[in-house]
Amino acid sequence: MSRYEISGLQNSYQEGSDGEVLANKLGIVRRGDMDEAELMLLRKLYFAVLREHPVEGRITVRLIRDWHRRWLGNIYRWAGLERSVNMSKDGFPFAAADRIPALLAEYERRFLARYTPCTGMDRAALCEAIAATHVEFILIHPFREGNGRISRLMADVMAGQAGWGPLDYSAWEANKPRYIHAIQSGLAGDYAPMRDRVEEVLVRGPG
Repeated sequence: MSRYEISGLQNSYQEGSDGEVLANKLGIVRRGDMDEAELMLLRKLYFAVLREHPVEGRITVRLIRDWHRRWLGNIYRWAGLERSVNMSKDGFPFAAADRIPALLAEYERRFLARYTPCTGMDRAALCEAIAATHVEFILIHPFREGNGRISRLMADVMAGQAGWGPLDYSAWEANKPRYIHAIQSGLAGDYAPMRDRVEEVLVRGPG
């Protein structure tokens, strides 16, 4: 599939959805139905990644792409492929689409290789590792859909490597402006606000 074809698909919405649902293999036209389908498949991915085949070694960009493909491959033709369209949220622009391949290569070298696997990390080191990798991944926003959920899966995998349970993200949902501020602070390489946010949601200790 060429980049032109990918871009066209990622810019397309499902006929009959009134621009609410991206073009998909299942013909889903209602946002609620798509949310339900994505959630069901995400639960299956979580079970496979956290329970059936835990990740013991370093997390890689290739592995992250594989997670995305396994999760959304039955819904979107571009699942597992980098974003080919520019995106922003609430006036905040993510990385330009044409820079994503280079940014992912740098992300793997500077962050994934440094911070994973998390085996043997204490709480402070784990919070730092999750904060840095989470912020930088969100700033890149490599996929057309599902970046936040993939980033949380990565954080849960990292926590599991250090002997902790999955994170409780309810505090992030309850105060989204504070979470967004923590992401934006990462533009200047300041991960302290996100470390605080990770501290809030890292609640299930080893054992």
